[in-house]
Amino acid sequence: MSMFSIFGVSGSAVSAQSQRLNVVASNLANADAVAGPDGQTYKARHILFQTVPMGSDGSAGVKVQNIVESDAPGRRVHNPTHPSADAEGYVTHANVNPVEEMVNMISASRSYQNNVEVMNTAKSLLLKTLQMGQ
Repeated sequence: MSMFSIFGVSGSAVSAQSQRLNVVASNLANADAVAGPDGQTYKARHILFQTVPMGSDGSAGVKVQNIVESDAPGRRVHNPTHPSADAEGYVTHANVNPVEEMVNMISASRSYQNNVEVMNTAKSLLLKTLQMGQ
C-alpha cells in the first residue's frame, strides 16, 4: 500500500460519512412527521456500509452499499382531534428516535473528522519527505 492510497481510503470514508450525515439530517427533520404526500408515515433510514478490499490498482476503502428503511413501528399518540387520527383516535408518527439519531450524528461527525485528520497527517508526512530530498 503506497502512501498515496491513504488519500483514496480516507476520501472514500469521508464521502460515506457525508452521506450518513445527510441521512441522519433527513431523519431528524422528519422526526415529528405524521404523514407524507402519499399518505404514508415517514420511516427512518439507515446506511449500510461495504468495505472495498484492495484491488490490483491499489484502491481500497469504504462505500455506501445501500440505504434501508427501518421496520420499527411508528410512534402512536392519542390525539382524536388531529386530522390524521385513526378510528381509535391515534396518530401514527415517524419511527425516528431523535436521541438515537443524535448519537448517530455525533458518531458520523467524529468519523468524518478523523478521516480528514488522517488525510492531513498523510499530506504532512509527504511534504516532510519531499523536504528531506532538498
